[in-house]
Amino acid sequence: MKYPFEDKVALVTGAGSGIGRATALAFAASGAAVVVTDVNDGSGLDTVTQIKTIGGRAIYVRCDVSQPNDVDAAVARAVTEFGRLDFAHNNAGINSLAADEWTDAHWQRSLSINLTGVMYCMRAESAVMLKQGKGTIVNTASINGFTGNAHQPAYTATKHGVVGLTRHAALRWARNGIRVNAVCPGVIETPMTDAIAARPEIRKVMEEMTPMGRIGQPREVAAGVLWLCSDEASFVTGQMLIIDGGATVD
Repeated sequence: MKYPFEDKVALVTGAGSGIGRATALAFAASGAAVVVTDVNDGSGLDTVTQIKTIGGRAIYVRCDVSQPNDVDAAVARAVTEFGRLDFAHNNAGINSLAADEWTDAHWQRSLSINLTGVMYCMRAESAVMLKQGKGTIVNTASINGFTGNAHQPAYTATKHGVVGLTRHAALRWARNGIRVNAVCPGVIETPMTDAIAARPEIRKVMEEMTPMGRIGQPREVAAGVLWLCSDEASFVTGQMLIIDGGATVD
């Protein structure tokens, strides 16, 4: 579904691939100007090219969300280039089943990108939106923000943190015209899951993790992000939209 987002501006982190790219393309298809950010210049620029191919407007800004100066610069560029910031999808994150998340290095890296990075983004984005008196923020959490995970302590802890931070911000800014929600994907077809599911037997296990019997697509998460940003969701804040093919149904 396309929304009337003409004259609106969206910023998407981690927009070089997967869910972030799908969301950036969806925003552009609905008429918004898009600030594409990523740490992979080639992937980020490719997303911009795809947006321009469909007639959209976009710029690329390199942004490591674990670095507050990068985040502040990306948000400032959005305002300089397009005059405002209406929507933000804080999507950048890491996830690796192969890593030992108990090591100091991996634990700190997960915290700095998955949780502190979201905080840096929300802090910079909200400063602009508070001046405007309006804005919408959508964070990417995970079903692991609600459930346990025997293999990924850092990922699970950081995604629980994103859920808590989202709820805090929704309450903090509810009377300032800023809505804050999160999408909580299950198993989605992204480069991260592709690497894990390279072997057919592993992919089959991942498919069978959901009652629908398949892996979700990035565009299905992007659809949730755009709905949360739209006027149709104008009375929705502080909510976690679970998009998991039924995996967490009790």
